[in-house]
Amino acid sequence: MTTAPMPSEHAPQVNAADAHVFRPAAESAPLDEARLAAYLAGIGLPLDTSEPVRQFGTGLANINYRLTAGGRRLVLRRPPGGDLPPGAHDMSREHRILSRLWRVHPLAPESLHLCEDRSVIGVPFQLIDYRPGLVIKGDDRSRFDGRPDVARATSDMLVATLISVHRVDCAAIGLDTLGKPEGFIARTLKGWAGRGQRLDLAPDTARLLAEVVSWLERQPVQSRAPTLLHSDFKLDNMIVHPETLAPVAIVDWDMGTRGDPLFDLATTLSYWVEPGDPPCMYALRQMPTAAPGFARRREVLAAYARDMGVDVSDWQVLRVLAMLKLAVVLLQLFALYQRGAAKGVDYAEFDRVATELLAYATDVAHGRAD
Repeated sequence: MTTAPMPSEHAPQVNAADAHVFRPAAESAPLDEARLAAYLAGIGLPLDTSEPVRQFGTGLANINYRLTAGGRRLVLRRPPGGDLPPGAHDMSREHRILSRLWRVHPLAPESLHLCEDRSVIGVPFQLIDYRPGLVIKGDDRSRFDGRPDVARATSDMLVATLISVHRVDCAAIGLDTLGKPEGFIARTLKGWAGRGQRLDLAPDTARLLAEVVSWLERQPVQSRAPTLLHSDFKLDNMIVHPETLAPVAIVDWDMGTRGDPLFDLATTLSYWVEPGDPPCMYALRQMPTAAPGFARRREVLAAYARDMGVDVSDWQVLRVLAMLKLAVVLLQLFALYQRGAAKGVDYAEFDRVATELLAYATDVAHGRAD
């Protein structure tokens, strides 16, 4: 596998065709446009009321609207309503990153403004530079079926893009105090293990969780220099050109931090389904990578290690840790579903998928699976 470079021609295309999908007005989350307009006028960005504010059709958590203000198209990005888990949907963190990162990374849209005054629309929000393009959602293979060359090029692009994030000089843009990279892996394990153990789990799920956590606690990990992490890097957290699929933007930075770059790759590959995987990987429906032409996970790891020049001898540990994290996220969402706080057919299956994912993680830990 050869990773594609990130040359200037891969910078955002201002005239790129726009294939974003928007929700019908009747299905959009309510927004007090009068209060918003008054606030925007006060910061020198008058809202253009001749163009409707439209909610994007993609996104399951944070809510995003397209609007025109101050003579430019922007994205208003806000968290969902209700009680939020600590550290999740952090508009302040995302603004801190995107108000700086755009200066050195062409795929980072600029965050122009952060509003933490809840009296405006009820929640904090950001105003972010709008990037036209296409979001390929989840496991949608329609752009890749019968086009293995496009699938391979997309694999290369994803690896090159993640490497470009990990090579950012955080000190040069004032992000050298972002996060707490010291003890990052140990803290990540403790945090996700604790979140899982506090849930009301079925006996088989609890047993598998304990087995995975116990194995991880016994494993040594390498000490790598911390880098900027996206923390949820996958294809549908990118905007691409609708025709060429060249990268236009990396979005959803609300969990961005600094830490071990190999764990960022492990998070990406926890979604990266490939032929021969157990059903739980397909049930995630997070990536189209089972389509012919996409690189296998081992190929991605080898390309990343070669081009980043990092030691990946402890890869198995970080892979299992990322699988644990994903399983606990699914179990948390299932708990919300049980309490009636989350709706949707998929949520009803999340406990089963998470349990199967933990079983798969034990197989990976003991060398029975990849």
